[in-house]
Amino acid sequence: MAQAEAALQHPPARRGMYVLPSLFTSGSIALGYYIIMQSIRGSVIANPAASSAAFDHAAVAIAFAIVFDGLDGRIARMTNTSSAFGKELDSLADVITFGVAPSLLAYLWGVRQLPPSMHPEIEARLMHFGVVVCFLFLICGACRLARFNISVNPQPRNPGRPDRKYFVGMPIPAGAGVLAAVIHFEGGSPIHNLWISLVWLALVAFTGFLMVSSWRFWSGKEIDMSARKPGRLLVLLVVVIGVIVEWDQTALLVIALGYLVSGVVARLAYSWKRRMLAA
Repeated sequence: MAQAEAALQHPPARRGMYVLPSLFTSGSIALGYYIIMQSIRGSVIANPAASSAAFDHAAVAIAFAIVFDGLDGRIARMTNTSSAFGKELDSLADVITFGVAPSLLAYLWGVRQLPPSMHPEIEARLMHFGVVVCFLFLICGACRLARFNISVNPQPRNPGRPDRKYFVGMPIPAGAGVLAAVIHFEGGSPIHNLWISLVWLALVAFTGFLMVSSWRFWSGKEIDMSARKPGRLLVLLVVVIGVIVEWDQTALLVIALGYLVSGVVARLAYSWKRRMLAA
C-alpha cells in the first residue's frame, strides 16, 4: 500500500526526462574544457590585458559551472529522474570541471607567470613546488568525491544542529569556487611576486586539506524551493543575485571565503566546547 501511494505521488518520469539532468552535467563538462582552454590561452598570450582577461574568463566559468552542478541534482530529484548513470557522469564531470581545470588554472595563474628574478634556482624550485601543490589539490578533490560516493549517511567529527544536514569536508565545487573567487577579485591579473605566490600556494593547499577533512560544512539541503510559501526565500535569493551582479568581484570573494572560514570556525568552536566540558 505504501509503495502504491508513493508511486501515485511520484509517478515514473518519461524516458526523455532522464536526458534533462545529463544536459546540465554535460554543460558543466563543457565549461571545464573552456576553463582549461582559457587558462592555457592566458599563459601564452604576450599581451598582459588579454592574458588577464583569459584568466578572468576561466574563473567566471567556474562560477557558472557551480550553478550547473547544483541544478542537475535538484532537477533530477524534482523530476524523479535520478539514475546510476547520471551519478557516475556527475562525478566524472566534477573531477574535470572542479579538479583538473582549477588545479591547472591555479598553477598557470599563480606560479607560472612569475617574471625572471635574480634567484633562478629559487624560482625553479617554486615552480616544482607549485606543480606538486596544485596536483595535491586535484587528488584531494578526487578523494573527496570518492568518499562522498561510497558514504552512507556520513557524520562529521564535529556534529552540528541535528535539524541541519552537513557535508563531511568541503565539497569540491566550493573548493574550486574559492580559487576562482580570488582570481576574479584580482581581475585575472596573474601573480608576479614570489612571496604572494607562496601565499597563494598555501591557500590552494589548505583548500585541498579542507576537502579531505572530516569537518562539517553547511550543505543547504534543507532549503526547499517547492514549499507552498517560498516568499522569503525568493526575496533573499533575488537580493543575493542582485548583490552578486552589482558587486560581483567582492561578493563572490566574500561568499567563497566565508564558506571556507565557516568550516574552520565550526571545527574550532566544537574543539573549544569539548575542552570546556572536559574542564
